[in-house]
Amino acid sequence: MLYESIKLEIEDTVSTVTLRRTEKLNALSHGMIAELLHALDEVENGPARALILTGAGRAFCAGMDLQALQDFRSQHEAELVADARRIATLFHRLYAFPKPTVAAVNGAAVAGGCGLATLCDFTLAVPEATFGYTEVRVGFIPALVSSYVIRQVGEKRARDLLLSGRIFGAAEAHAMGMVNEILEPDHLLSRARELARSLAEMSPAALQLTKHLLLKFSEEEIHRETELAIADSARARTTADFREGLAAFLEKRPPKWPGE
Repeated sequence: MLYESIKLEIEDTVSTVTLRRTEKLNALSHGMIAELLHALDEVENGPARALILTGAGRAFCAGMDLQALQDFRSQHEAELVADARRIATLFHRLYAFPKPTVAAVNGAAVAGGCGLATLCDFTLAVPEATFGYTEVRVGFIPALVSSYVIRQVGEKRARDLLLSGRIFGAAEAHAMGMVNEILEPDHLLSRARELARSLAEMSPAALQLTKHLLLKFSEEEIHRETELAIADSARARTTADFREGLAAFLEKRPPKWPGE
């Protein structure tokens, strides 16, 4: 497949996927989501034994693309559900990926981008990296990632992050266990490659079985919670608050919530 919004590189036993919509701060578009899913299939079926996910330019991933958000306003219920399921599929595909994954967070990772950064097995970040589940700021909800966030940081901290929509830094993410290591920018990718290569030296069967076992501990709950999240995510996109939040964001003004 010819990739346009990502770059896939395979070097010996390590694959690197780079998000490269730099003019959009690597925001997720429908095309990028499709390319990421295809790339994950290619890596799974290929010779590489570990995967690195990173971003080009000054951001890791700024969440959903603004144009995609605008499209939500004219979609019917079935389309909204299908779109939510597409994003949920990407999150779960990364979370359940059978080979070890390493996120190298080179800058801002917000909303869906924060999900991509923290759903990898290992998350490395530069000191300047920022994180946040900012959906509530635009009248939306962080439904599709909420199940994973609770498992990573516990319910009390998850409520703080998901309800406040606040931006937090790499040091706080590290303290919460969402980031494994903080590295200077010049060492981020080299450390990610070192870690990926060390994982690739392990028994592939043992790693895959271990990841499968960890997944099975919560697989049924995650599936049930994801279905609830898909429904609520689609429903949230039909509200007046979402329409106002999106308009305010695009117009760079404070929202005037109708509270519907």
